[in-house]
Amino acid sequence: MKIAVFNNFLDNIGGAEIVTLTLARELKADLYTTNVDMKKIRKMGFGNIKIISLGKIPINAPFRQQLAFWKFRSLNLGKKYDFYIISGDWAMSAVVNNKPNLWYIYSPLNELWEFNDYVRKEVVPAWKRPIFDVWVWFNRMLNLKYIKHAQMLVSDSKNVQGRVRKYYNRDSVVITPPTETTRHKYKKHKDYWLSVNRVTKNKRIELQLNAFSRLPKEKLVIVGSYEKGVEQFENYKKFIEKIMPANVEMKAWVSNDELVELYNNCKGFITTSRNEDFGMTPIEAMASGKPVIAPNEGGYKESVIDGVTGKLIDNINSDKIVKAIKEIGKNPEKYKEACIKRAREFDTKEFIRKIKEQIKNGKS
Repeated sequence: MKIAVFNNFLDNIGGAEIVTLTLARELKADLYTTNVDMKKIRKMGFGNIKIISLGKIPINAPFRQQLAFWKFRSLNLGKKYDFYIISGDWAMSAVVNNKPNLWYIYSPLNELWEFNDYVRKEVVPAWKRPIFDVWVWFNRMLNLKYIKHAQMLVSDSKNVQGRVRKYYNRDSVVITPPTETTRHKYKKHKDYWLSVNRVTKNKRIELQLNAFSRLPKEKLVIVGSYEKGVEQFENYKKFIEKIMPANVEMKAWVSNDELVELYNNCKGFITTSRNEDFGMTPIEAMASGKPVIAPNEGGYKESVIDGVTGKLIDNINSDKIVKAIKEIGKNPEKYKEACIKRAREFDTKEFIRKIKEQIKNGKS
C-alpha cells in the first residue's frame, strides 16, 4: 500500500514531529511538509525518509500557520496514494482533496480552540488582539468546514479525545504516541535531573528554574528546542536566560543519540507544561527507568502513575517541585522497574500495529 503523510512544518523538531517521522519511516510513506531542517532530521535518526516540501513559508505567526493551511488545502494528489495520514494541526486542510484519510490529532488547532484565551492574553500584544480575534473567527470557520472531510479521527490521548468531542462534536479513537523503548537503557544515575521541552511560555520552564535556584546542590540539564527568529520564542528564551541559576545548564539542540544518553544517565525527569496534550517525554524518561515529576493535568495523568513511576503535582508551583525533588531524590532507583514496565505499554511497535488497524478499517 502506498501511503503519504502530511505535516505542516519540520524545521523545529519536537514530539509531534518525531511521531510524524516515525509514521513515515515505519509505514514506508512519503512525507509532505513545508519548511524542512534536514540536518536536524538526520541527527534524530530519520535520514532515510522521502520528504517533499510544498515550498517555504514564513517563520512568524500568523503567516506561518495561514500559509501552511492554504498550501495543504490546495494540495490534491488524487489517486497517487492509497491512503493519506494527516499528522499535524495546520496540515489538516489536506483532508478536503486527499482521500481516504486519517487525521492523527495532537490537539485541535490550539491557537483557535483550547489555548485561544491563553494565547490572546499571554502572547498577543494588546494592540493586535482585535486582529487576532478576526483571524481566529475566520480560521475556526474554515476548520469546522474542513473537518467534515476528515474520514477517520485518531486522538493521541483521552485528553485530546475530549477536546475533539468538545469542539468538533466528533468521536475519535485514542492511540497514544510511540516511544522507541528498546533504545533506552537504565544506567546508574549521574548528578543531574533532566528536562526536555520546547522553549515556549506554556511549558512554564521558569518554575523549574525557580525550584533549582533553591537547590544549589542539585543540577538540572534542560534540552530546549526553539524556533530561531520567531519573536515569542526569542523573547521567552531571553527571559529564562536572565533568571537561570548557575546549577542549570541549557542545551539548545542535541542529537537523538545524545538525548537518549541524557535520559539514561539522569537522576529523574521534570516537566511543567501547561495542560499538555499527551506528552512523550515522560515516557522516554520512564523507558530509561527514571522517575518523573509532572503537573497533575492534561495528558500526564494518562502516562505517569503517581507514587509508582514518579510524582504528579496538583496546582504545580516551585515550592512543590522542590519538595518532590527532595522526596524522589532520596532513592530514585526504587522507581526503576515500574517505570520500565509502564513505558513498554507505549512502544513504537504497538503504536504502528494500531495505526495499521485503522488504515485497514479505512480502506475496507
